[in-house]
Amino acid sequence: MKTLKPVFIILFSLSVSLGAQEKSGPRIQVALLLDTSSSMDGLIDQARSRLWKVVNELAFAEKGSQTPVLEVSLFEYGKSTISREEGYMRMVTPFTGDLDRISSDLFSLKTCGGDEYCGLVIKRAVQNLNWDRNDGNIKIIFIAGNESFTQGDNDYRESIRFAREKGITVNTIFCGDYGTGINIKWKEGADLGGGTYMNIDHNNAPQIVSTPQDGEINRLGLELNSTYIPFGAAGEKRKAVQSEEDNKAMDKSGSVAAERSISKASKYYVNTNWDLVDAVKNGKADLNSIRKEDLPANMRNMTQGERKRYVEAMYRKRLEIQKRIGELNEKRNRYITDQKKNAGEKESLDSAMIKSIRKEAEKKNFRFK
Repeated sequence: MKTLKPVFIILFSLSVSLGAQEKSGPRIQVALLLDTSSSMDGLIDQARSRLWKVVNELAFAEKGSQTPVLEVSLFEYGKSTISREEGYMRMVTPFTGDLDRISSDLFSLKTCGGDEYCGLVIKRAVQNLNWDRNDGNIKIIFIAGNESFTQGDNDYRESIRFAREKGITVNTIFCGDYGTGINIKWKEGADLGGGTYMNIDHNNAPQIVSTPQDGEINRLGLELNSTYIPFGAAGEKRKAVQSEEDNKAMDKSGSVAAERSISKASKYYVNTNWDLVDAVKNGKADLNSIRKEDLPANMRNMTQGERKRYVEAMYRKRLEIQKRIGELNEKRNRYITDQKKNAGEKESLDSAMIKSIRKEAEKKNFRFK
């Protein structure tokens, strides 16, 4: 038992479609459990800065002719300000396709002391998240940390068995020496879970390559924001969050900001709950039925025809910007590949996740374009 080792775990669930579980089609769900004790600030920072790289990798996934859906969920565990009865953990975010919300929640995480119950948090993740029932879809838990895998009253072996019964694969990422992780059962957890055991240096910041394309991609990312039409009670607030998350990414680096801009241009960045363009396009809102007071000020005095043409114009503008970002991203990826060819990059959180997701994808007949 540790008194000064706070730990959070974040369930990072990705399921390839825009949201609702009742929607048919291929899906990727990934739950990432992160140890965020006082010594694990580097791990949290990797999650914050590398979220967009993982999303961009998933943007190339498809099954047959269909594109999967992306959902993300976050849990925190090992936090002493949460009661012992709750296991020092809570669900931060349920499954969602709202990438801005996930980014915001990642940046809100704070460390503080507590006990680290790997078995219990895996069990809670299986119980409390709305996992897809189709075993042909990708369902993965990642748990990352640096303490013994055996802590707590819930047997990690039973929790992992519970996950496997639901077709969920459990991968483990030990933050420290490879052999130490084996000794304290992290590898056994992955073996039982049908997944992969990996180790990373959480304090070693992953290599981030600045590219000649970053500046233009970020300019286009900001221009992309102008195509979003906030509506409803939460519209303006959510649009402000969009800008806030842009700024947080830029504070990390121009390269991280570019990766976020690329994610915003992908099929996974969809905001039907506050953006009129996405809502109309996806059949979540009827333009003729929206109250005047729920529209932005510049649309309130428009005729219905003018409103329709305005939404269509923003949609066309968005497609054009997304296309330009995509073209630049192809050049950017080639540049990064050339720069890293002989760099001997060490494993990081995002590279460990991407490697495991690709491995699982092969088993389920997904492919990456």
